[in-house]
Amino acid sequence: MPCFGAAGDAPISSEQVQQLIKQNQELQEQLRRQQVQIDSLNTKVNQMERGAAGDSASGKRPDDGAGTSETTMNDRGVAGSTLGKVELSAEGGVALFKSGSEGLFPNWEFRLDEVRLFVEAPIWKQVYFFTEINLATREEQDVVARLGECYIDFENISELWNRERMLNLRIGRMYTPFGEEYLTRYAIDNPLITHSLSDLWGVDEGIELYGKIGPVRYAAAVQNGGISDVRDFDADKSFAGRLEYDPTRWLHLSVSGMRTGDLNAQEDVLSAMWFGNAFFRSIGSTGTTKFHANLVEGDVVIRLPHGRLSALGGYIRYNDNDPTGSNGRDVYYYSVEVVHDIVSKLYGAARFSQIFANEGFPIAGNAPMGPFFFNPFAMTTDIWRLSVGLGYRFSPNLLLKAEYAFERGKELSGATRDHEDLFGVEAAFKF
Repeated sequence: MPCFGAAGDAPISSEQVQQLIKQNQELQEQLRRQQVQIDSLNTKVNQMERGAAGDSASGKRPDDGAGTSETTMNDRGVAGSTLGKVELSAEGGVALFKSGSEGLFPNWEFRLDEVRLFVEAPIWKQVYFFTEINLATREEQDVVARLGECYIDFENISELWNRERMLNLRIGRMYTPFGEEYLTRYAIDNPLITHSLSDLWGVDEGIELYGKIGPVRYAAAVQNGGISDVRDFDADKSFAGRLEYDPTRWLHLSVSGMRTGDLNAQEDVLSAMWFGNAFFRSIGSTGTTKFHANLVEGDVVIRLPHGRLSALGGYIRYNDNDPTGSNGRDVYYYSVEVVHDIVSKLYGAARFSQIFANEGFPIAGNAPMGPFFFNPFAMTTDIWRLSVGLGYRFSPNLLLKAEYAFERGKELSGATRDHEDLFGVEAAFKF
């Protein structure tokens, strides 16, 4: 059948019409394939953007940001749930404890040993918010919500002068960057249930700088120093810092230093820094108005084919302004820990730690604070703890472990501390 075009045009044949139809169909099919490709690219871009936001928000941990290549608090938040740009995660542990008659748990006790919630979110570019809410901890004698870390993190400030991760800044409430045991202190990270006898850690308000310069990682903080969450009763501040270096893939080294700053004996009462399952406190007479402690510590980690060997050692110098006499004390401490994979997900762990204070020092250990920390007539001169345990990691988010900890000590009076052993079974989790 003939076809007609506009006036003056040659007539269009049926064959030409069919060719036009075919070309149109081919063009539509090409457009359809292109749209499929565009949709696929959009999906991938959206996934990458969500992943980038998640990576930026996760990893905001209660550590100093320098971290180690071990499993540390830098890993926290990975298992969390993302609501928009806000990431929620949690960790905890449920346990059964039994200690000696003078220990913390003289009766068989089922215990909510640890429950922590974490919230982290990007605020602007490379500025992030992180907070930790502790619903239950071993240190608390009751289930009560308390604020842990809470800070604003200004990441990669050094990008302004083209130096990647050289300088980062945190402002708010954060862990004191002293030593390394606190980096693996939470139940899901700790291969054992107990900690070392020194167990140095603290959360305090202040400002922290951290980053990496060449092969060296660093962290330094200026904080209030006292235990109060809302006041600082002395103008003197706490200073703490740590330097880390990995000379080989299997060896990690670090050195830390700290001064608590002068603390008000009547108002601060206790330091923000935790030591010996308690704090630093004044050991002077009622006339004492200020006290302080200076600390130094070295840490080493040797990564083995099927485990790791770690050790730490430190020195503390305590003093105060007691008008009735000198109360200066030298305190030495150390800890050695080994973790070895037995088969598959089953591992064994052991830790030996000890504290020496020849002139006596308030050390709670695995006992309540009343008898050995607040009691001025029960100063400890030597105390050690041997912890042995087994653990089974079902997954990175679930760990079952059991431990028996032997603890022995001696007081300045000559009395012995030998009823504080602890047996425990714990299931630790995170999500």
